[in-house]
Amino acid sequence: MNGRKHLLKPLAQCRSLLQRFKATRSLTNTKLLHARIIASGLLSTSGSAAQEVLSNLALTYALCGHVRHAAPLFDELPERSPSLCNALIRMYNLCDRHYEALHVFVRMLASGWCPPDNFTYTFVCKACSDLLLLDVGFAVHGKVFAAGFDSDAFVQNALLALYMNCGAMAAARKVFDEMHERTVVSWNTMISGYFKNAYSGEAVLLFKSMMNAGVEPDSATVVSVLPACGNLMELNLGKCVHDIVEEKGLGNENIAVSNALLDMYAKCGRMDAAQAVINEMDKRDVVTWSAMINGYLLNGDVRKALDNCRLMQFHGVKPNPVTVSSLLSACGSSFMLKIGRCFHGWSVRQKLESDVRIETALIDMYAKCKRVDLSFHVLARALQKKTAPWNAILSGCVHNGLAKEAIQAFKQMLIKEVEPNLATVNSLLPAYAILADLQQAMNIHGYVARSGLVRNVEIITGFIDIYAKCGRLESAHELFNDIPRNEKDIVVWSVIIAGYGMHGHGEAAVLLFKEMVHSGVNPNVVTFTSVLHACSHAGLVEEGLDLFNFMLHNNRVRPHFDHYTCMVDLLGRAGRLQEAYGLIRTMPFKPNHAVWGALLGACVIHENVELGEIAAKWLFELEPENTGNYVLLAKIYSALGRWKDAEDIRHMMKKIGLRKAPAHSLV
Repeated sequence: MNGRKHLLKPLAQCRSLLQRFKATRSLTNTKLLHARIIASGLLSTSGSAAQEVLSNLALTYALCGHVRHAAPLFDELPERSPSLCNALIRMYNLCDRHYEALHVFVRMLASGWCPPDNFTYTFVCKACSDLLLLDVGFAVHGKVFAAGFDSDAFVQNALLALYMNCGAMAAARKVFDEMHERTVVSWNTMISGYFKNAYSGEAVLLFKSMMNAGVEPDSATVVSVLPACGNLMELNLGKCVHDIVEEKGLGNENIAVSNALLDMYAKCGRMDAAQAVINEMDKRDVVTWSAMINGYLLNGDVRKALDNCRLMQFHGVKPNPVTVSSLLSACGSSFMLKIGRCFHGWSVRQKLESDVRIETALIDMYAKCKRVDLSFHVLARALQKKTAPWNAILSGCVHNGLAKEAIQAFKQMLIKEVEPNLATVNSLLPAYAILADLQQAMNIHGYVARSGLVRNVEIITGFIDIYAKCGRLESAHELFNDIPRNEKDIVVWSVIIAGYGMHGHGEAAVLLFKEMVHSGVNPNVVTFTSVLHACSHAGLVEEGLDLFNFMLHNNRVRPHFDHYTCMVDLLGRAGRLQEAYGLIRTMPFKPNHAVWGALLGACVIHENVELGEIAAKWLFELEPENTGNYVLLAKIYSALGRWKDAEDIRHMMKKIGLRKAPAHSLV
C-alpha cells in the first residue's frame, strides 16, 4: 500500500509534464523526462501506472513527430487508445511514411484495440491521397459509411481531397453534392482540385456558386481560384477577386495571395497591373520574381524578363531551377546563345547544373540555337538515368533536321537503360517521318506497340504521318480508322488529309475534309493549308475555290499567306492567271515572296510575260538575292524569243553579284 502511495506523486508529475510537452511539442524535454523515468524505475513496475506512462510517452513522441521512439513504445503497449493510434498515423503521414500509417490502421481493424473514430479516417484518407491509392480510398470510404462517419465534416473534406488528388472528380463531386454542411474548406478543396486536374472552367464556376451561396472566402480560396482565372484569361473575374482581397484584407502580409494576384495579371497579359501588385509588396520571395519573369516571357518581352532576373538578385533573392529553366527556354526561343551560356555558367557556379530541369533546359536552349554539339556535351554530363534530358536531345536533333542522330541517340538511351515515356516517343517519331524509311518505321512501330504506348492518339497520329510520308497510305488509313470517332481530333484529321494530298490524291483529301466537318470537328489553319495544297497538286480548281470560299465566309479561320499561295498556285497551274492575279490584289495584307513566287512559276508554265514581269518586280524587291527569280523571268523571255531581255536579266544578276547555282547529277 505504501509503495502504491509512493508512486502516485511521481506519476502525477509525469502526467502533468507530459501534458505540457504535448502541448508545446517539446521533443528535447520529452527525451529528458523519458531518461528520468527510466532511471527512477517507474517503468519497471507492473500494472496500469507504468502502462499509462508508456502510453503518454508514446503519444508525446508521436505528436513531436519522433518515429524512432514513438513506434517501439507503441508496440510495447498491450492496449492502445484511439488518440494514440491517431497520433501515430498522423506522425507517419507528416514524415511521408504513408504505408506505415495505413499499416497502423489495418492493425487497428484486425486487432480490435479500439474502433477508428472520425479523426482516424481523416488521417487515413490523407495517407491514401498522398499515395494516390484510389482503390484503397474507395475501401476506406466504405468503412466510413459502415462506421457512420459519412456526415462528419472532417471526414467528408478528407474524402474530397483524396478523390481530387487521385483525379476522381466525379466521386469528389458526389461527396460534395451530398454534404449537408459545406465549410469554406470544402469549397476550397473542390476549387483547388478542379484547377489541379486542369478543369479551370469548373473551378471558376464553383467559385461563383460559392459566392452566390454566401460563403465567406478566405486566403486559401483566393489562392485556389486566381490560377484558374489566369489560365482562362478571365481578367474581369480576376479583378473581382482582387477587390475581395482588398475589401477583406486577405492580402495583408500574405505573400501567397499577392503572388497569386501577380501571376493572374501576368497570364492575362496585364503586366502593368502585375507590376502594380509587386510594387505594393513589402516582401518578395522567389515565387514573386519567378511569376514576374514568366509573365514577361509569356508576353514575349524577353528583355524585361532578364531585367527582372537582375533585379531579383539585386534584392538578395536567388533564382531557383524553375526560374533559370524558364529563362533558358526564352534564350533558346529568341536565339540568345550568348546570354544562355551566361546562365549555364551561373548554374555551374551555383552548383545547380545537375538539376534535371536545368539540364533539360540547357539541352533545349543549345539545340534551338543550332548548337546541338553543346546539347550533347550537356547530356554527357547529365544524370544519365533521367528521361527528360534524353527527350530534349531527341527533340533538338529533330528540330535541326538531324533525323539519323535522333534515332542513334534513342538507341543509346535504351542501351543505358533509361526508361522511355510518352514524350520520348512523341519527340522521336518526327525523325522517322523525315527519313521516310519504311523498314525503320515498321521497326519502331513494333517497339512502341510492345511498350503499350501505341494506344495513345498522339502516338497513332505520329505513325499515320510516318506511313503517309513513306507512301504507305493504306497503312496510314488503317491506323486512322482504328481511332474511335469521338477521339479523332483536328491534328489527326490534318495529318491524314495532308498525307493524301502530298501523293496527289486530291479527291480523297477533299472527301476526308468534308467527313471531318460533318463529324463536328472544326478545321484550323493547318487543315485548310493541307486540303488546298491537295487541290493544287491534283488540279481540282473548283473544289479548291469552294473550300477557299468556305474558309472566307463560313469558318472562323482567317486566310494566311499559305492559303493564298495555294490558291494562286492552283489557279496558275490551271492557266487562270488573271484570276490568280486578281486574288492577289484582293489580299487583306501585303503579299509575300511565296505568293508572288507561285504566280511567277505559273507564268513560266504558260509563258505569260506581262504578269511574269509584275511578279518578278515584286520578288526582286522582296528577296533581291534569290537567283531563282531572275532565272525564271529570263526563261519566260527566252521562251518567247526575247533574247535581249533575257540577256539583260543575266547582266542585272552579274551587276549585283549573283550567280546561278550550278546543277548536279546523282548519276
